[in-house]
Amino acid sequence: EKYKFISKMYKYRNYALHIIQNLISLFSKKITKLNKMKRTILTLTLGIYILTANAQIEKLAGPRLGITFIGAGPVADFLHEGFDFSERDKFGSTGSAFTTQYGWQWESRFADGGGDVVGIVEWMFLVSGMEQGKFLPSATSIIGVRKGNGYEVGVGPNLSLSGIGMVFAVGYNFKSGNLNLPVNIAFMPGRQLTGEADGQEYKYSSGERISLMIGFNMSK
Repeated sequence: EKYKFISKMYKYRNYALHIIQNLISLFSKKITKLNKMKRTILTLTLGIYILTANAQIEKLAGPRLGITFIGAGPVADFLHEGFDFSERDKFGSTGSAFTTQYGWQWESRFADGGGDVVGIVEWMFLVSGMEQGKFLPSATSIIGVRKGNGYEVGVGPNLSLSGIGMVFAVGYNFKSGNLNLPVNIAFMPGRQLTGEADGQEYKYSSGERISLMIGFNMSK
């Protein structure tokens, strides 16, 4: 009986060591991903600041409101079930979702040579899910161009709770005197990720997003 007890203790010890090693490995991977994310954000921020610091012409700011379609994935699961969603279920199992967006936009215009095209940099901080009592913040920076007739196109990074993605946007800026009424359609493709459920790995998407945004600001 004594040897059986010692044998069981060794098994429990080895099992505990195995769990600790897996946790250390998991945290190491998470820390590495966070460090890469920080470097990416700092690089993008520095690059955009350099572009705008010496060539700013006009700064605009105003509210933004819109609606977003989110493809099946972790964010849609959270919107459907909140913290009740179990990771033992496969991400994306609850289907796609719609949510509202509300926030604020800052815009800087640069590279204006007096022609028909002007360069723009936009920063947007938005919160979604509020209509369902949830709080999902995101930050987006877009660099692009706007023509004299109001059409604009741009691309840039988006940072949210689901990670970093690239946003592609097109839009039109309606003008009424000094009042600007921008209307934009933005698309962010989903990323293919790997998860684990019931001891088996599976592939899932972070969920593509399509947004229709409107807002206003005043030219000085």
